[in-house]
Amino acid sequence: MNSIDELHRLFVFHIHGRTRHDREVHHIERLPKKQRHQQLLKIIEQNPFVTDRELTRELKVSIQTIRLDRMELGIPELRERMKQMAEHSYDQVRSLQLDEVVGDVVDLQLDKSGISIFEIREEHVFTRNHIARGHYVFAQANSLAVALINDEIALTASADIRFLRQVHLGEKCIAKAYVRSMAGQKGKAKVEVFTYVGEEMVFQGNFLIYRSTGEDNSEGGVQYADRH
Repeated sequence: MNSIDELHRLFVFHIHGRTRHDREVHHIERLPKKQRHQQLLKIIEQNPFVTDRELTRELKVSIQTIRLDRMELGIPELRERMKQMAEHSYDQVRSLQLDEVVGDVVDLQLDKSGISIFEIREEHVFTRNHIARGHYVFAQANSLAVALINDEIALTASADIRFLRQVHLGEKCIAKAYVRSMAGQKGKAKVEVFTYVGEEMVFQGNFLIYRSTGEDNSEGGVQYADRH
């Protein structure tokens, strides 16, 4: 399993992988502090998306104890860990500025693959039904496709996209992008993007991205070849 699939698996487990039995707090003997610290480090290493509240269930201690343990070990909170992962990835991006990428990039290999996470909030949905506006879901996929390109100038030449189901307020979209074969497309890259909520695919897009290293030229902009 490659790194992009492993990150997706970890995030799906973080959001959906707990059973009802796992969510119950059992009264068992607590681990000594040293052993608890070792276990805490191991859990976060295996799943960087784990929350403090989930750690309380794992280690059978209060959330205050978890926060104190993290402080003693120098481990930042979940939001800061995700920010650090994103900043590490953004260091590699050449084609976009930080604020031009929609969602948090948590893994990026230029001209190969990448993954981003985008949480649907109040400002992203229709007021009457709390369904996400389609252009936000598209923008996450499109900006990730462009960010993958190892070039200072990268523009969307065309896109063939499919919306597979509605996305709702509070759901987290996980976009996974792959650079495909560029044979016969000098100056252009084919990028395929799949967006999931949990394990369910909600969006699919095939993007043709113009890159300035080739001789061909194409204006920016998007052609909606197919939309469901």
